[in-house]
Amino acid sequence: MPVPDAVPAPSSATARRQVSRVPAQAAPVDKERKRRERLGEIKLELHKRLLDNLNLAALDTASESDLRSEIVAISGEALDEMGVVLNREERQTLNQELYDEVTGLGPLEPLLKDDTINDILVNGPQQVFVERAGKLELTETTFKDERHLLRIIDKIVSAVGRRVDESNPYVDARLADGSRFNAMVPPIAVDGSLVSIRKFKKEKLAIDDLVNFGAFTEEMAAYLQAAVATRLNIIVSGGTGSGKTTTLNALSSFIDDAERILTIEDTAELQLQQTHVGRMESRPANVEGKGAVTQRDCLRNALRMRPDRIIVGETRGEEVIDMLQAMNTGHDGSMTTIHANSARDGVSRLE
Repeated sequence: MPVPDAVPAPSSATARRQVSRVPAQAAPVDKERKRRERLGEIKLELHKRLLDNLNLAALDTASESDLRSEIVAISGEALDEMGVVLNREERQTLNQELYDEVTGLGPLEPLLKDDTINDILVNGPQQVFVERAGKLELTETTFKDERHLLRIIDKIVSAVGRRVDESNPYVDARLADGSRFNAMVPPIAVDGSLVSIRKFKKEKLAIDDLVNFGAFTEEMAAYLQAAVATRLNIIVSGGTGSGKTTTLNALSSFIDDAERILTIEDTAELQLQQTHVGRMESRPANVEGKGAVTQRDCLRNALRMRPDRIIVGETRGEEVIDMLQAMNTGHDGSMTTIHANSARDGVSRLE
Protein backbone atom coordinates (compact mmCIF):
# COMPACT_ATOMS: atom_id res chain seq x y z
CA MET A 1 0.00 0.00 0.00
CA PRO A 2 1.62 3.26 -1.07
CA VAL A 3 2.44 5.75 1.61
CA PRO A 4 1.14 9.25 0.87
CA ASP A 5 3.66 11.97 0.46
CA ALA A 6 4.31 13.85 3.66
CA VAL A 7 2.96 17.36 3.81
CA PRO A 8 5.91 19.71 4.04
CA ALA A 9 6.14 21.71 7.22
CA PRO A 10 5.58 25.44 6.78
CA SER A 11 8.62 27.64 6.83
CA SER A 12 9.28 29.60 10.00
CA ALA A 13 8.22 32.81 8.27
CA THR A 14 4.94 31.25 7.11
CA ALA A 15 4.29 29.87 10.57
CA ARG A 16 4.82 33.28 12.11
CA ARG A 17 2.36 34.80 9.65
CA GLN A 18 -0.24 32.11 10.42
CA VAL A 19 0.14 32.47 14.17
CA SER A 20 -0.07 36.23 14.01
CA ARG A 21 -3.33 36.26 12.01
CA VAL A 22 -5.65 35.32 14.88
CA PRO A 23 -4.52 38.02 17.31
CA ALA A 24 -4.56 40.59 14.49
CA GLN A 25 -8.22 39.84 13.77
CA ALA A 26 -9.31 39.43 17.37
CA ALA A 27 -7.49 42.46 18.75
CA PRO A 28 -9.94 45.16 17.50
CA VAL A 29 -12.95 43.20 18.77
CA ASP A 30 -11.32 42.57 22.14
CA LYS A 31 -10.25 46.21 22.41
CA GLU A 32 -13.78 47.46 21.63
CA ARG A 33 -15.29 45.06 24.18
CA LYS A 34 -12.89 46.25 26.89
CA ARG A 35 -13.60 49.88 25.99
CA ARG A 36 -17.36 49.34 26.32
CA GLU A 37 -16.92 47.49 29.62
CA ARG A 38 -14.75 50.34 30.93
CA LEU A 39 -17.27 52.99 29.87
CA GLY A 40 -20.04 50.93 31.48
CA GLU A 41 -18.18 50.83 34.80
CA ILE A 42 -17.49 54.56 34.61
CA LYS A 43 -21.16 55.29 33.84
CA LEU A 44 -22.27 53.16 36.79
CA GLU A 45 -20.02 55.08 39.16
CA LEU A 46 -21.08 58.44 37.73
CA HIS A 47 -24.74 57.48 38.05
CA LYS A 48 -24.25 56.76 41.75
CA ARG A 49 -22.60 60.15 42.21
CA LEU A 50 -25.39 61.89 40.31
CA LEU A 51 -27.99 60.36 42.61
CA ASP A 52 -25.99 61.58 45.59
CA ASN A 53 -25.56 65.12 44.27
CA LEU A 54 -28.64 65.90 42.17
CA ASN A 55 -31.71 67.42 43.75
CA LEU A 56 -34.10 64.64 42.69
CA ALA A 57 -37.12 66.48 44.07
CA ALA A 58 -36.48 69.32 41.61
CA LEU A 59 -36.17 67.13 38.51
CA ASP A 60 -39.79 67.64 37.46
CA THR A 61 -39.48 71.43 37.49
CA ALA A 62 -35.90 71.84 36.22
CA SER A 63 -35.48 72.80 32.57
CA GLU A 64 -33.70 70.39 30.24
CA SER A 65 -30.79 72.79 29.67
CA ASP A 66 -30.27 73.34 33.42
CA LEU A 67 -30.38 69.61 34.12
CA ARG A 68 -27.95 68.82 31.31
CA SER A 69 -25.57 71.52 32.56
CA GLU A 70 -25.67 70.09 36.07
CA ILE A 71 -24.99 66.57 34.78
CA VAL A 72 -22.02 67.81 32.74
CA ALA A 73 -20.62 69.65 35.77
CA ILE A 74 -21.04 66.72 38.20
CA SER A 75 -19.72 64.12 35.75
CA GLY A 76 -16.76 66.32 34.76
CA GLU A 77 -15.75 66.81 38.39
CA ALA A 78 -16.14 63.09 39.09
CA LEU A 79 -14.06 62.09 36.06
CA ASP A 80 -11.27 64.41 37.19
CA GLU A 81 -11.33 62.89 40.68
CA MET A 82 -11.23 59.38 39.21
CA GLY A 83 -8.36 60.31 36.90
CA VAL A 84 -10.32 59.20 33.85
CA VAL A 85 -9.52 60.83 30.51
CA LEU A 86 -12.18 60.63 27.79
CA ASN A 87 -12.28 62.22 24.37
CA ARG A 88 -15.01 64.69 23.44
CA GLU A 89 -17.22 62.11 21.73
CA GLU A 90 -17.00 59.72 24.68
CA ARG A 91 -17.90 62.51 27.12
CA GLN A 92 -20.91 63.56 25.03
CA THR A 93 -22.13 59.96 24.74
CA LEU A 94 -21.63 59.38 28.45
CA ASN A 95 -23.48 62.55 29.46
CA GLN A 96 -26.40 61.69 27.14
CA GLU A 97 -26.62 58.19 28.65
CA LEU A 98 -26.55 59.67 32.15
CA TYR A 99 -29.32 62.10 31.20
CA ASP A 100 -31.40 59.19 29.89
CA GLU A 101 -30.77 57.23 33.09
CA VAL A 102 -31.90 60.10 35.31
CA THR A 103 -34.87 61.40 33.30
CA GLY A 104 -35.85 58.53 31.02
CA LEU A 105 -35.52 54.80 30.61
CA GLY A 106 -31.77 54.44 30.30
CA PRO A 107 -30.57 52.34 27.34
CA LEU A 108 -34.13 52.09 26.00
CA GLU A 109 -34.52 55.85 25.59
CA PRO A 110 -32.82 56.19 22.14
CA LEU A 111 -34.88 53.26 20.83
CA LEU A 112 -38.11 54.85 22.05
CA LYS A 113 -37.21 58.08 20.24
CA ASP A 114 -36.44 56.27 16.97
CA ASP A 115 -39.58 56.60 14.82
CA THR A 116 -38.47 53.79 12.49
CA ILE A 117 -38.82 51.24 15.31
CA ASN A 118 -42.18 49.56 15.93
CA ASP A 119 -41.32 47.07 18.69
CA ILE A 120 -38.58 46.78 21.31
CA LEU A 121 -37.88 43.28 22.65
CA VAL A 122 -35.49 42.65 25.54
CA ASN A 123 -34.25 39.12 26.28
CA GLY A 124 -32.20 39.62 29.41
CA PRO A 125 -29.64 42.39 29.98
CA GLN A 126 -27.36 41.57 27.04
CA GLN A 127 -29.85 41.14 24.19
CA VAL A 128 -32.15 43.84 22.80
CA PHE A 129 -33.99 43.37 19.51
CA VAL A 130 -36.06 45.90 17.57
CA GLU A 131 -38.56 45.46 14.76
CA ARG A 132 -38.30 47.75 11.77
CA ALA A 133 -40.55 47.37 8.73
CA GLY A 134 -41.52 43.87 9.80
CA LYS A 135 -37.95 42.62 10.35
CA LEU A 136 -36.25 41.87 13.68
CA GLU A 137 -32.77 43.29 14.26
CA LEU A 138 -30.32 42.67 17.10
CA THR A 139 -29.07 46.02 18.42
CA GLU A 140 -25.88 46.97 20.23
CA THR A 141 -27.99 48.21 23.16
CA THR A 142 -27.30 46.38 26.43
CA PHE A 143 -27.86 46.82 30.15
CA LYS A 144 -25.06 46.68 32.69
CA ASP A 145 -26.55 43.61 34.36
CA GLU A 146 -29.88 42.14 35.46
CA ARG A 147 -30.16 44.63 38.35
CA HIS A 148 -29.86 47.51 35.89
CA LEU A 149 -32.62 46.04 33.71
CA LEU A 150 -34.85 45.44 36.74
CA ARG A 151 -34.34 49.04 37.87
CA ILE A 152 -35.59 50.34 34.51
CA ILE A 153 -38.58 47.97 34.62
CA ASP A 154 -39.40 49.13 38.14
CA LYS A 155 -39.14 52.76 37.04
CA ILE A 156 -41.76 52.12 34.36
CA VAL A 157 -44.26 50.18 36.46
CA SER A 158 -43.96 52.31 39.60
CA ALA A 159 -44.96 55.38 37.56
CA VAL A 160 -48.35 53.76 36.93
CA GLY A 161 -48.81 52.38 40.44
CA ARG A 162 -47.85 48.80 39.61
CA ARG A 163 -45.30 46.40 41.06
CA VAL A 164 -43.31 43.51 39.61
CA ASP A 165 -41.25 41.07 41.68
CA GLU A 166 -40.99 37.35 42.46
CA SER A 167 -44.51 37.27 43.90
CA ASN A 168 -45.92 39.29 40.96
CA PRO A 169 -43.57 38.26 38.14
CA TYR A 170 -45.35 39.80 35.15
CA VAL A 171 -46.97 43.14 34.44
CA ASP A 172 -48.77 45.14 31.74
CA ALA A 173 -48.51 48.91 31.64
CA ARG A 174 -48.70 51.91 29.35
CA LEU A 175 -45.83 54.35 28.89
CA ALA A 176 -46.39 58.10 28.99
CA ASP A 177 -46.41 58.25 25.17
CA GLY A 178 -49.08 55.54 24.94
CA SER A 179 -46.74 52.65 24.08
CA ARG A 180 -47.76 49.23 25.40
CA PHE A 181 -45.34 47.67 27.89
CA ASN A 182 -45.16 44.08 29.11
CA ALA A 183 -42.50 42.56 31.35
CA MET A 184 -41.79 39.24 33.02
CA VAL A 185 -39.03 38.83 35.60
CA PRO A 186 -37.16 35.88 37.17
CA PRO A 187 -37.75 33.20 38.28
CA ILE A 188 -40.48 32.91 35.62
CA ALA A 189 -38.14 34.48 33.06
CA VAL A 190 -35.37 31.89 33.27
CA ASP A 191 -32.50 33.67 31.49
CA GLY A 192 -33.19 37.22 32.66
CA SER A 193 -36.09 39.64 32.53
CA LEU A 194 -38.16 39.78 29.35
CA VAL A 195 -39.57 43.09 28.10
CA SER A 196 -41.82 43.86 25.15
CA ILE A 197 -42.71 47.41 24.11
CA ARG A 198 -45.18 48.03 21.28
CA LYS A 199 -44.58 51.65 20.38
CA PHE A 200 -47.51 54.01 19.99
CA LYS A 201 -47.92 55.31 16.46
CA LYS A 202 -48.30 59.08 16.45
CA GLU A 203 -49.36 59.18 12.81
CA LYS A 204 -52.79 57.75 12.04
CA LEU A 205 -53.01 55.86 8.76
CA ALA A 206 -56.03 56.58 6.56
CA ILE A 207 -57.79 53.98 4.42
CA ASP A 208 -56.00 55.38 1.34
CA ASP A 209 -52.66 54.63 3.00
CA LEU A 210 -53.72 51.03 3.56
CA VAL A 211 -54.72 50.78 -0.10
CA ASN A 212 -51.31 52.13 -1.14
CA PHE A 213 -49.61 49.59 1.12
CA GLY A 214 -51.56 46.78 -0.51
CA ALA A 215 -53.60 45.88 2.57
CA PHE A 216 -56.86 46.59 0.71
CA THR A 217 -57.93 47.04 -2.88
CA GLU A 218 -59.83 50.20 -3.80
CA GLU A 219 -62.99 48.12 -4.11
CA MET A 220 -62.53 46.67 -0.61
CA ALA A 221 -61.95 50.15 0.81
CA ALA A 222 -65.12 51.47 -0.85
CA TYR A 223 -67.13 48.52 0.48
CA LEU A 224 -65.85 49.07 4.04
CA GLN A 225 -66.63 52.79 3.84
CA ALA A 226 -70.19 51.95 2.81
CA ALA A 227 -70.43 49.36 5.61
CA VAL A 228 -69.51 51.96 8.22
CA ALA A 229 -71.80 54.62 6.73
CA THR A 230 -74.80 52.24 6.74
CA ARG A 231 -74.07 51.22 10.34
CA LEU A 232 -73.14 47.58 9.83
CA ASN A 233 -71.46 45.95 12.81
CA ILE A 234 -67.81 45.16 12.08
CA ILE A 235 -65.38 42.73 13.71
CA VAL A 236 -61.77 42.87 12.49
CA SER A 237 -59.90 39.58 12.96
CA GLY A 238 -56.16 39.07 12.65
CA GLY A 239 -53.04 37.75 14.30
CA THR A 240 -50.50 39.58 16.45
CA GLY A 241 -49.10 42.66 14.70
CA SER A 242 -51.36 42.20 11.67
CA GLY A 243 -52.79 45.73 11.86
CA LYS A 244 -56.14 45.19 13.58
CA THR A 245 -55.98 48.46 15.53
CA THR A 246 -54.65 50.32 12.48
CA THR A 247 -57.62 49.05 10.45
CA LEU A 248 -60.07 49.97 13.21
CA ASN A 249 -58.59 53.48 13.31
CA ALA A 250 -58.98 53.84 9.55
CA LEU A 251 -62.58 52.60 9.56
CA SER A 252 -63.53 54.95 12.39
CA SER A 253 -62.78 57.95 10.17
CA PHE A 254 -65.97 57.18 8.19
CA ILE A 255 -68.24 57.66 11.22
CA ASP A 256 -70.38 60.79 11.04
CA ASP A 257 -69.09 63.63 13.21
CA ALA A 258 -72.56 64.12 14.76
CA GLU A 259 -72.54 60.68 16.41
CA ARG A 260 -71.60 59.98 20.02
CA ILE A 261 -68.85 57.35 20.13
CA LEU A 262 -67.54 55.54 23.20
CA THR A 263 -64.26 53.61 22.98
CA ILE A 264 -63.11 50.91 25.40
CA GLU A 265 -59.55 49.56 25.43
CA ASP A 266 -57.04 47.82 27.65
CA THR A 267 -54.47 50.34 26.43
CA ALA A 268 -55.74 53.53 24.79
CA GLU A 269 -54.48 53.42 21.20
CA LEU A 270 -57.41 54.48 19.03
CA GLN A 271 -57.13 57.99 17.60
CA LEU A 272 -60.64 59.05 16.66
CA GLN A 273 -60.94 62.55 15.23
CA GLN A 274 -64.67 63.10 15.73
CA THR A 275 -65.97 65.79 18.09
CA HIS A 276 -68.07 63.60 20.40
CA VAL A 277 -65.78 60.81 21.64
CA GLY A 278 -65.59 59.35 25.14
CA ARG A 279 -62.55 57.17 25.82
CA MET A 280 -62.34 54.48 28.51
CA GLU A 281 -59.40 52.36 29.57
CA SER A 282 -59.60 49.25 31.75
CA ARG A 283 -57.48 49.10 34.88
CA PRO A 284 -55.65 46.10 36.38
CA ALA A 285 -55.70 45.38 40.09
CA ASN A 286 -53.28 47.29 42.32
CA VAL A 287 -50.47 45.72 44.35
CA GLU A 288 -53.05 44.60 46.92
CA GLY A 289 -55.11 42.83 44.25
CA LYS A 290 -57.93 45.38 44.42
CA GLY A 291 -59.38 48.11 42.23
CA ALA A 292 -59.50 46.23 38.93
CA VAL A 293 -61.85 47.62 36.27
CA THR A 294 -62.32 45.24 33.35
CA GLN A 295 -63.36 45.95 29.79
CA ARG A 296 -66.65 44.25 30.61
CA ASP A 297 -67.19 46.71 33.48
CA CYS A 298 -66.52 49.61 31.11
CA LEU A 299 -68.78 48.16 28.42
CA ARG A 300 -71.71 47.63 30.78
CA ASN A 301 -71.37 51.20 32.02
CA ALA A 302 -71.03 52.53 28.47
CA LEU A 303 -74.45 51.10 27.60
CA ARG A 304 -75.95 53.53 30.12
CA MET A 305 -74.25 56.57 28.57
CA ARG A 306 -76.34 56.92 25.38
CA PRO A 307 -73.73 55.92 22.82
CA ASP A 308 -74.55 55.89 19.11
CA ARG A 309 -71.65 53.52 18.55
CA ILE A 310 -69.34 51.54 20.80
CA ILE A 311 -65.81 50.61 19.73
CA VAL A 312 -63.93 48.00 21.77
CA GLY A 313 -60.21 47.86 20.98
CA GLU A 314 -59.97 44.08 21.32
CA THR A 315 -62.58 41.59 22.50
CA ARG A 316 -61.01 38.58 24.18
CA GLY A 317 -62.92 37.81 27.38
CA GLU A 318 -66.36 37.86 28.93
CA GLU A 319 -67.03 41.26 27.38
CA VAL A 320 -67.74 39.52 24.06
CA ILE A 321 -71.24 38.64 25.34
CA ASP A 322 -72.03 42.26 26.20
CA MET A 323 -70.49 43.46 22.94
CA LEU A 324 -72.71 41.17 20.86
CA GLN A 325 -75.75 42.23 22.87
CA ALA A 326 -74.88 45.89 22.30
CA MET A 327 -74.58 45.28 18.55
CA ASN A 328 -78.08 43.78 18.53
CA THR A 329 -79.88 46.20 20.87
CA GLY A 330 -79.81 49.60 19.21
CA HIS A 331 -76.09 50.23 18.86
CA ASP A 332 -75.71 49.35 15.20
CA GLY A 333 -72.41 50.25 13.61
CA SER A 334 -70.32 49.22 16.59
CA MET A 335 -66.85 47.78 15.99
CA THR A 336 -64.25 45.63 17.67
CA THR A 337 -61.27 43.40 16.88
CA ILE A 338 -60.56 39.80 17.79
CA HIS A 339 -57.32 37.84 17.84
CA ALA A 340 -57.80 35.14 15.18
CA ASN A 341 -56.01 34.08 12.02
CA SER A 342 -59.07 34.34 9.77
CA ALA A 343 -62.67 35.54 9.72
CA ARG A 344 -63.85 31.94 10.14
CA ASP A 345 -61.57 31.48 13.17
CA GLY A 346 -62.88 34.76 14.55
CA VAL A 347 -66.47 33.49 14.43
CA SER A 348 -65.38 30.27 16.14
CA ARG A 349 -63.78 32.26 18.94
CA LEU A 350 -66.95 34.28 19.44
CA GLU A 351 -68.84 31.04 19.95
